[in-house]
Amino acid sequence: MSALLDLSPAALASNEEQLFARIVRDLRERGFTVCPDALPLSLAASLQAHLAEMNDARFSRAGVGRQQAHTLNDFVRTDEICWINGESAAGRDWLDWAGRLQRFLNRELLLGLFSFESHFAHYRPGDYYRKHLDAFRGEANRVLSLVVYLNPDWQLAEGGELVLFTRDDTAAQLKVLPGFGTVVLFLSEEFPHEVLPASRDRYSIAGWFRVNQSTGQRVDPPR
Repeated sequence: MSALLDLSPAALASNEEQLFARIVRDLRERGFTVCPDALPLSLAASLQAHLAEMNDARFSRAGVGRQQAHTLNDFVRTDEICWINGESAAGRDWLDWAGRLQRFLNRELLLGLFSFESHFAHYRPGDYYRKHLDAFRGEANRVLSLVVYLNPDWQLAEGGELVLFTRDDTAAQLKVLPGFGTVVLFLSEEFPHEVLPASRDRYSIAGWFRVNQSTGQRVDPPR
C-alpha cells in the first residue's frame, strides 16, 4: 500500500524550501539549474487549466527588443506570448510563488533582485526561437532567467527542447525537454540558448528577475 501524499502546509513549505535551496546551490556551482517535476503540482495544474481557458486573442506575436526598438522578426523567433499581470487566480498564485523564490535568492545570494516579469509562451508546431542571450553583459537589468513548462506527457520524439550553450558559446551544454512542471533557471548574461521546433503545441512560462536601473532621468520599465 502506497503512502499518502503529505499536502499539509508544513510539508509544502518544506518541499518549497528544499527546491529553493537546490536552485541556490546549482546557481552558485554552475550558473544554471534544471529541476524536473519541481513546480508544485497544484500550481502547475492551475496554470495549465488557465491556459486551456484563455482565448487565443490574448496572445500576440513575440518580438525582439524593447520599447522603440521592439520589432517582429520571423528569422529570430515565431512564438506568441501573453504577459502575466495577476488578473487571474492562477496568475496571482504564480507571481506569489516567484516572489517567494525572489526573496530566497536575495537572502542567500545577495543579488539585489528588484522585480519580476513573466509571460506565457505558446509555440505552435514548427515554431522556434533561435540562439540568443536574454541580457548583454553590463547593458541590461535581467539577472536571472526562469522557465517553467506546462506540457503533460511530453515525449522525446516530439522535440521542442530548450538548448543551453556553454558560457563561451562553443557547444551545447544540455538539452531540456519541456515536460510538465520542469523548472529551469540560469544567469541571463551568461548562457546563450535556443528553443527547437516541436511537433505539437508547446506551452511554457518565461520570466526574468531584474535589478533596478532607474535614474533621475529615466524610470526603469517593468518590460
